[in-house]
Amino acid sequence: MSLTAPATTTATIEAVGLTKRFGPIAAVDDLSFRVREGAVTGFLGPNGAGKTTTLRMVLGLARPTAGSSTIRGVPFAQLSDPARTVGANLESCGAHPGRSARNHLRSITTLGGLPPSRVEEVLALVELTSAADRRVGGYSMGMRQRLGLATALLGDPAVLVLDEPANGLDPQGIRWLRDFLRGAAADGRTVLVSSHVLAEVEQTVDDVVVIHRGRLVKEGPVASLTTGRGVRVRTPQVVELIAALERDGAEVDRHADGLLTVRRRTAAQVGDAAWRAGIPVHELADDTATLEEVFFALTDDTAAADTTEPVVA
Repeated sequence: MSLTAPATTTATIEAVGLTKRFGPIAAVDDLSFRVREGAVTGFLGPNGAGKTTTLRMVLGLARPTAGSSTIRGVPFAQLSDPARTVGANLESCGAHPGRSARNHLRSITTLGGLPPSRVEEVLALVELTSAADRRVGGYSMGMRQRLGLATALLGDPAVLVLDEPANGLDPQGIRWLRDFLRGAAADGRTVLVSSHVLAEVEQTVDDVVVIHRGRLVKEGPVASLTTGRGVRVRTPQVVELIAALERDGAEVDRHADGLLTVRRRTAAQVGDAAWRAGIPVHELADDTATLEEVFFALTDDTAAADTTEPVVA
């Protein structure tokens, strides 16, 4: 599965001080982030964090109270050919339930001045050709998600913005979507995707932008968030290994069942120290956090749980 490589390779998304207020409520609050080209970036946050509101501002569907956002260096409204630059899906598909998928896509190509041949191409790409003449009202949630993606792809865009595209997909569909997004990034496209399926996000994205209560809490490569806790090592000779590691300048925390967490040393250095001391090792690995663990640590504000404010998407 592959897409035609975009004609240009400068696609990026950037937000600077982006703010959106609804009366006294700040749905998005001084939010700045950048999405790089040729990568899949996960846009993460709890329900009500401001993800959809942010995406709507990036796509020119909502006017910011303050700040700005650009796609390829200009606001969305100033793009010379938006249909061929950005493909977006903020709903499952946006099609009238009485229309067939094929006719829905034909109407979009007409409105966007796109070649009619793209209809059959994107139907095949999202594996909906056999169901293209059925009414959308009879589609499953997963099929509507595929139709929404097909709509976003009609202009063969360099930038994809997708809001919860895995909703309603079965495990096979989620794997298909993962491969599709990875392929899009490999072709040089910029992909920004919001999702709450964190285990799947960890397998799909290169970078993450995490927001909470409308504010940025973390951004960067996934690996930079999930590594760095130390080295896990398990041994039946705990006291002896601690002594050997501390002589070597390591910091060691002791846990149950002979498990140690070692900092300031790599896994290779810990293994070497154990070998020199003649100490058996039953487990040795970098101690990495899951993206889910990092996400909950970043967005845990139970100490300040205020339920008086309404949730804003």
